[in-house]
Amino acid sequence: MRSFHRTFGLPVLTVNSSNNYGPYQFPEKLIPLVIHRALTGEALPVYGDGKNVRDWLHVSDHCAAIRTVLEKGQPGEVYNIGASSEKTNLEVIEMICSLLDEQQPQRNGKSYQEQITFVKDRPGHDHRYAIDARKIRRELGWKPKLTFESGLRSTVRWYLENREWTANVTSGAYREWIALHYDKHANSA
Repeated sequence: MRSFHRTFGLPVLTVNSSNNYGPYQFPEKLIPLVIHRALTGEALPVYGDGKNVRDWLHVSDHCAAIRTVLEKGQPGEVYNIGASSEKTNLEVIEMICSLLDEQQPQRNGKSYQEQITFVKDRPGHDHRYAIDARKIRRELGWKPKLTFESGLRSTVRWYLENREWTANVTSGAYREWIALHYDKHANSA
């Protein structure tokens, strides 16, 4: 798209983002996976030593950043969107466990952290994902509203209040709904 901007003047805006989290995230991703597995009593796998670092951005802040880029961005420019909230995977998992201990304590009185299990790291697993978001802050005045801690707290609460949604996704039941919904629209076209 950027080549079309240079060649033909197509008004293109490009954004790159750090790791997102929040409600409705597919449960194979780290944060919803840990919440789901913790609540079902499963092991909480940590790759390697758990020191892989990610910069985390709440999805609502990501959406706000995209709106800001659409409103104020300069065609042809690239804007990185990040929250400067770098955490190791182990830190994130431990924070989730602490929030679950607080918001949904286990009947046996144990901490969810006891479910943490270290597993062999994936081949080629990047040690650090980060993004330099100084440009969007400096040029467009955008910055995230949520801290990682407040965003994670609300995310854990959302998954606790929407366990049926997670169950439907992890069971694959959503595929039937999509097929039914898609067939209905495809037949009416």
